[in-house]
Amino acid sequence: MVPLCIQTVACSGQLSMSSIIGSGVAGLRFALEVAKHGTVAVITKAEPHESNTNYAQGGVSAVLCPPDSVESHMQDTIIAGDYLCNEEIVRVVCTERPDRIRELIAMGASFDHVEDGNMHLTREGGHFHDRIVHAGDMTGREIETALLQAVVKDPNIFMFEHHVALDLLTFQDGSDTVCNGVDTLNTERHEVVRFISKVTLLASGGTSHIYLTTTNPLVATGDGVAMAHRAQAVISNME
Repeated sequence: MVPLCIQTVACSGQLSMSSIIGSGVAGLRFALEVAKHGTVAVITKAEPHESNTNYAQGGVSAVLCPPDSVESHMQDTIIAGDYLCNEEIVRVVCTERPDRIRELIAMGASFDHVEDGNMHLTREGGHFHDRIVHAGDMTGREIETALLQAVVKDPNIFMFEHHVALDLLTFQDGSDTVCNGVDTLNTERHEVVRFISKVTLLASGGTSHIYLTTTNPLVATGDGVAMAHRAQAVISNME
């Protein structure tokens, strides 16, 4: 048996440091935002592009032209979510989505257009307007590529690939459980690497591979949810 070495990664002399577990659209977009304020470690168990985002096909819904509206988009979303959605979150997502699409385009994402130069908007199940922005049938890959290119260019973001998150680091502050980092396993060097950070974001994807059959990539193992549970976080909306 090869002995494990333990290495600590911390931030010195910086305004802040964030550890982000996961390199899909949520993790990378958050990394770009918090990198404005300090250094960021993006931790991913495989190659950076290997996430559910990279395999998403259909497209992204956004209100980009009339007669569509944010209210209509919200209503469609809430109905499709069987009225389980948090209405305030739905409002934020539907309102801000057009700006996020424009941000992706500014980063280099290329979506399909029609001959007059406007975006080719399609309609999917549950939508009553044409509002699906897409890049062929590989929309997720286009978004992931654009985000990764932006991350690589940011001097405050450091990518740690082939690092499997093991457990969140926590301590008690009165009755509160506070997270101050994460222990990971570098699967290439057989080292335990400890990340100390002021902010730790779990963006580790879903749980599909706990089931017998799934089309999700092998990284979707639900270990992020398990870590959150062990750290006494509140787990919600697992349905």
